[in-house]
Amino acid sequence: MLLLEQMVVLFLLMGIGYLCYKKNIITDEVSKKLSAIVVNIANPALVLTGCMGEEKIQGKELLLTVVIILAIYTVLILIAQILPWALHIEKKSHGVYKAMTIFSNIGFMGFPVISALYGSSALLYAALFTIPYNILIYTYGIASMSIRKEDEKALSKEKDKSRSGLLLGRILNAGVIACIVTMILYLFRIPIPDMLGDTITHLSNLTAPLSMMVIGASLATIDLKKLFTDVKLLVFSAIKLLVIPIVGMLIIKQFVSNEMICGVCMVMLATPVGSMTAMLAQQYDGDYEMASKGVALTTILSVATIPLVSMIVMG
Repeated sequence: MLLLEQMVVLFLLMGIGYLCYKKNIITDEVSKKLSAIVVNIANPALVLTGCMGEEKIQGKELLLTVVIILAIYTVLILIAQILPWALHIEKKSHGVYKAMTIFSNIGFMGFPVISALYGSSALLYAALFTIPYNILIYTYGIASMSIRKEDEKALSKEKDKSRSGLLLGRILNAGVIACIVTMILYLFRIPIPDMLGDTITHLSNLTAPLSMMVIGASLATIDLKKLFTDVKLLVFSAIKLLVIPIVGMLIIKQFVSNEMICGVCMVMLATPVGSMTAMLAQQYDGDYEMASKGVALTTILSVATIPLVSMIVMG
C-alpha cells in the first residue's frame, strides 16, 4: 500500500509537470535546466544522504550487493542481445531496444521511491547500482547505437582523443563522484557537520518533485494516443516492467534474505526505461523517436506495474 501511495504521489508530480509544460510555465529550456539541477546537484545530494543515517551496513552485505548488481547487469546484457531478435524489431531500432532493456530510470525514479520506502540508509545499496550503470551507458550504450559511417571517417585522431576525454568525464559525473564519496564517508566513518548535513538533506529533497516534473514535461511533447498502438513496444514494456523484475526477484530471493537488499533490487529492476537512452539515441544517430516512445510508455505504465511487481514478489 505504501508503494502504491508513493507511486500515486510521483504520478501527481508528473501530472503537474505535464500541465506546467502545456501552460508554458516549463519550457524546453527550463526543462533542461531543471534536469541539470537534478542530475548534478539534487540526486548526488540524495546519494550522499545514504551515509548520514545511524544504521550501518555490514561489509558482507555490501559485498553481496555488489555481486548481485554485477550478476543483474550481466544477465540484462544477455537479454538485450536476444530480445530485439525475439520481438522481430526492425534493424534500425536494435540498438535502442538493447539500451532500453538494460538502462532503467534508477536515478530520477528509483532513488526517490527507495528513499520513501526504506529510508536514506537504503540509498547506500542503491548507490552501488549507479557506478556500473554510468560506465555501461557511456560504453555499451553508445556502442549499441548506430553511428553514421561518414561521421566515423570524419573523426580525426585529435577528435578521438577529445571524445575519449569527454567520455571519461561523463563516466566520472557528479552522480558517480557522489557515490564514491558516500562509500568513503561510510567505510571510514567520517562524520558530516550538522550544517553541511542539513544543506545536503534540503538539496536531496528536491530530487523527487523536480525529476517527476521534468518527466511529466517530457510526456507533454509526445502524442500519448500513438504509444498504445505500437504492439511490439507494448510487449517489450510488459517484459521490461513485469517479466524481468518478477523472474529476477524470484531468483534473487532464493539467495538473499535481507529484505532491504531485495527491496532495492526490486525497485531498480522494475523502474521504467531511463531518459538517457533517448538522449544517447539523439546524439549518436540511433532511433530517437522509438527511444522517446519507450521512455514515455514505460514511465506511464510503471505507476501501476511497480506496485504490482512489489505485491507479487515482496508479499
